[in-house]
Amino acid sequence: MKSEARTLKPATPVVAQPAQVIALNVPQKPRARQRWLQPLLQRLIPASCGVILLLFVWQLASMSSKGFPTPFATWQAAVTLFTDPFYNNGPNDQGIGWNIVASLQRVAVGFGLAALVGIPAGFLIGRFTFVARMFNPIIALLRPVSPLAWLPIGLLLFQRAEPASSWTIFICSIWPMVINTAEGVQRIPQDYLNVARVLQLNEWTVMRRILFPAVLPAVLTGMRLSMGIAWLVIVAAEMLTGGLGIGFWIWNEWNNLNVENILIAIVVIGVIGLLLEQALMLLARRFSWDK
Repeated sequence: MKSEARTLKPATPVVAQPAQVIALNVPQKPRARQRWLQPLLQRLIPASCGVILLLFVWQLASMSSKGFPTPFATWQAAVTLFTDPFYNNGPNDQGIGWNIVASLQRVAVGFGLAALVGIPAGFLIGRFTFVARMFNPIIALLRPVSPLAWLPIGLLLFQRAEPASSWTIFICSIWPMVINTAEGVQRIPQDYLNVARVLQLNEWTVMRRILFPAVLPAVLTGMRLSMGIAWLVIVAAEMLTGGLGIGFWIWNEWNNLNVENILIAIVVIGVIGLLLEQALMLLARRFSWDK
């Protein structure tokens, strides 16, 4: 057997080529400063544009209306006013700080009484059908009544201006708490109540362990709405009842033709109302289930 020889072709030499470096686009993490700076600018820039637009319209109004103060004149009056906001020269001449404190005290009394009455009433209306059918017509009748319509009733009942103002706040701010609490109770899943019935829990335990934790976000929402109404009503009530308070202070400044102080009081009222509402909103988010 003859052996066959195979002829192998010489291998082609491989020429080494320089390697190419490919740059990868690795996303860089944003710096800690950029994380909070960009959202802050996204909030501040539109807000600043709104303030500038308001000042521009204000300046146009002061130029077209005789006696209407300019923003700069109002700012100068505010600097003078808040240099000593808590001066006391007698019952009829006190600083704006004391007037704000007096109004907040009236709001606290009226709002507190409304919470003590409205929240339990909302639980009863939402829990028991008979109670709901008994009180729903009364709520539907009295809720749309103007706040100033209740003030003469308070003056007739209490014969004094101070309880009458708190009464007006109470009767006007109670309805959002009653309605929101009742709706919150009615929206509780029936399975929760069925479990309580199987476990033979008494009504107080059901109220404390099941209803109240589930309804708390709705209760806080009603309190936030009621606080806005209470702070709105107190200004109008104090204009009519007189005495110490931000509403009467505005009316007194109007009688003295101090329009700059009236505009300052409007801004102060708005800022305090905003702070009160934001505080209740933070509290509502603290106890919200959507965390």
